[in-house]
Amino acid sequence: MIIIELFIVLLFIYLGAKIGGIGIGFAGGAGVIVLTMVMGVDAGNIPVDVILIIMSVITAIAAMQVAGGMDWLVQLAETFLRKNPKHITFYAPIVTYVMTLLAGTGHTAFSTLPVIAEVAKEQGIRPSRPLSISVVASQIAITASPISAAVVFFSGILDVFNVSYLSLLLICIPTTFVACMVGAFVANFVGGELKDDPVYIDRLAKGLIKMKGVTKRNILPSAKLSVYLFLSALFIVVAYATMISDAVGLIENPAIDRNQAIMAIMLSAAAAIVLLTKIDASLISEAPTFKSGMSACVCVLGVAWLGDTFVSGHINEIKELSAGILEQYPWMLAVTLFFASMLLYSQGATTTALMPAALAIGVAPLTAVASFAAVSALFVLPTYPTLLAAVEMDDTGSTRIGKYVFNHPFLIPGVVTISTSVALGFAFGGLVI
Repeated sequence: MIIIELFIVLLFIYLGAKIGGIGIGFAGGAGVIVLTMVMGVDAGNIPVDVILIIMSVITAIAAMQVAGGMDWLVQLAETFLRKNPKHITFYAPIVTYVMTLLAGTGHTAFSTLPVIAEVAKEQGIRPSRPLSISVVASQIAITASPISAAVVFFSGILDVFNVSYLSLLLICIPTTFVACMVGAFVANFVGGELKDDPVYIDRLAKGLIKMKGVTKRNILPSAKLSVYLFLSALFIVVAYATMISDAVGLIENPAIDRNQAIMAIMLSAAAAIVLLTKIDASLISEAPTFKSGMSACVCVLGVAWLGDTFVSGHINEIKELSAGILEQYPWMLAVTLFFASMLLYSQGATTTALMPAALAIGVAPLTAVASFAAVSALFVLPTYPTLLAAVEMDDTGSTRIGKYVFNHPFLIPGVVTISTSVALGFAFGGLVI
């Protein structure tokens, strides 16, 4: 019976991937109906806190975007990249990593990818190199962001193992960042030189490649203030989570827990941005980041609910099957998370679906933390939005998807980055935990 139910789960994940985008959430909900009403499995838990955190954080980011804050940040990023154009393969992922780290969503990369493509092209550098590692950096940074749903959820279930929120960040931030730099080094050698690329030569001869130069942006007067307000809220979140943690213990009986605090602080930040910058609040729901964030909520709702329904219904069988394997080969958890995230298309959904089960069957906290970065393998199938955007924005044709689907420029830098992060996680995590 468990084999049939696993097939149902994989079938609906596949159907969701075929629909694309928000469709994976739709398919997840349909899969829950089949498992519960047809197969008789008890419904699993809905990751309510994860969804609400995404909603509240995205609302604050969207308010900042309407106030012009995102345009100002992109202008800063462009200035930074143009000052260091020859090393763009290393500096571009720094930009996308930091923006995701601060915002808690990889969709911030959309605004910087055109700049990365243009600067690389102007320098005669194959754009696929900085674009590929930049997309990967924007994905893996989710596992290091203080306000990402994946980190908040994971830190919550680690509390009972005496691994604090601060300890998780102390491990994940340096290991993922260093891993991105290793991935950037490898990306420098992926693909031939741009001047020798036959696709580039053909497109250049046909006049299909344009040099746009510096992009002129109209920065609103409210832009800087909106960014400062958002960053202040982020600082308050980290400070409060640290003060209520058992490791610090400055606040022993907090009136509000960490998850609720994140929601309240981010909604307050959105209110402050609206009031102090005097933007039209009705425009927030029309902002691109708001729409993409709400789509992510639906995806997490459907897929994580489907995964938890299956896992909760067969936790004993899963323990018997995997406990011995993971005890002997702890790195197998990273492999499992890697392939799961490849299908689930969400770091938050993968974390909520699999991490509780991993800890329940006796996986060591160090193994779980070290393997956490592996939930970021969203680049394997060339259908993720930021990956597709990178392909579309490179008019040289160097960032292209091969006819065998998996032979695209994101795969090698991505695998190297995640593998390095996991290895560093085991090494560095042992010193912290």
